[in-house]
Amino acid sequence: MNRYAVFGQPIAHSLSPRIHAAFGTQLGIALDYRAIETGRETFASKLDAFFRDGGLGANITLPLKQNAMALCSPLSERALRCGSVNTLTREGNGWRGDSTDGVGLLRDLARHGIDARGARVLLLGAGGAARAAAFALRETGAQELMIANRTPARAQELVDALDAGARALAWNALGRETPFDLVINATAAGHGDDALDLPSGPIAAATVCYDLSYGKVAQSFLVRAVASGATRVIDGLGMLVEQAAESFALWHRRRPDTAPVHAMLRSEEG
Repeated sequence: MNRYAVFGQPIAHSLSPRIHAAFGTQLGIALDYRAIETGRETFASKLDAFFRDGGLGANITLPLKQNAMALCSPLSERALRCGSVNTLTREGNGWRGDSTDGVGLLRDLARHGIDARGARVLLLGAGGAARAAAFALRETGAQELMIANRTPARAQELVDALDAGARALAWNALGRETPFDLVINATAAGHGDDALDLPSGPIAAATVCYDLSYGKVAQSFLVRAVASGATRVIDGLGMLVEQAAESFALWHRRRPDTAPVHAMLRSEEG
């Protein structure tokens, strides 16, 4: 059976095996998709073992997306642009690296009727998923993109890789900003014990607040957004499904219908 996997740490909570199983059932494609726990130190060896055991494709999540890039050759154009990889495809004796996070975000925003073109956007974070989101937002036509990160140098590094429409913003200056059209949380806050210390200045009733994470991990940001006046908050479950569909299409040359998988996962949340 065709073998696929998602690598990350922590990974036991991942919905990716269920999502890809549902896609496979929908399209009549038999596959074995598993979650493999690994940190940065053991990632390369576990990926190699997966490859030797017949692995054909892999998804990569926290904290390994930039590590994965170093293990891939060739890289897709969008992976090269954003400097991050979340999808590996077996090619010859190695892996082809791609990034489906950006397109997954844009498709989920569109599914919610949100058009980032011409929008003023605040992106919190500068890691692998944030980089993919930043490039996708600029390419789709976001008018202004501000990037704030706890480590200012990482935000500036991402801005330098983008174009003139992006600007780094100091975290302690967030409270002085006027409300944005869209605020996206791409930080790791919520994955551990760290709370997201976000001032209310960037958020107003008309601000859409979106967390790239989903479920309990997204709650600290979304609750904070509502407390700051936001009336529309969205977690990243839809983005997870949409980026998974893009990965699935790369591997199997057939794109699944994401709507029934969205509905299935949402129905199980309660």
